[in-house]
Amino acid sequence: MTKIYPNSPTSQSPALDIAVDSEPSSFTVWRKSLLFNCSGFTVFDAKGELVFRVDNYSFSKRTEIVLMDAGGKSVFTVRRKRLTLVDHWRIFEGEEAALRRRFSARKHLTLLPSKVLAHVTPCGREQGPIYCVEGSFSHRSCVVYDELRRPVLEIRRKEAIGGVAFGGDVFRLIVQPGFDSGLAMAIVILLDQMFGSRTAPIRG
Repeated sequence: MTKIYPNSPTSQSPALDIAVDSEPSSFTVWRKSLLFNCSGFTVFDAKGELVFRVDNYSFSKRTEIVLMDAGGKSVFTVRRKRLTLVDHWRIFEGEEAALRRRFSARKHLTLLPSKVLAHVTPCGREQGPIYCVEGSFSHRSCVVYDELRRPVLEIRRKEAIGGVAFGGDVFRLIVQPGFDSGLAMAIVILLDQMFGSRTAPIRG
């Protein structure tokens, strides 16, 4: 059976500005839960170790998705804001009993052609950069930039292995040094909710 976890990140995209003394982290995202008859995500690191998972989207909580680590501990919770005219989501950090709102995300809407997909901004009193997501999630080709236009993460198609090509449900997540890989995966969940209907969306 073909392994889906990352190859060593040898070739780098020219869009990524990588420091000489540090390397980005490479993850393989599988748009499938390891649990039987569940939807979700399974994320492996470059060594093939399980690092994150989303086991299912409950029918009663389709507006809330919990990202867990390999041990099942909640890392980030993504919730859709109700009664809004545009896709508006919030990212919370921590366990259910002590969630801390960290970021707000909005789908970018315009009548003009644009490569911008969404904006992710700090919530409330949180201090931090504003992130801009550009590219095409349906083609698994996205880059997230900070306020200084430095790429912090990239979504790419998974390269074929041994002549076996992967579909859109298996793709690579490249995270730059210093950027939270859990937050990177939370942004992937957001994009899947905003644009996933074009690539067989997960259903509860």
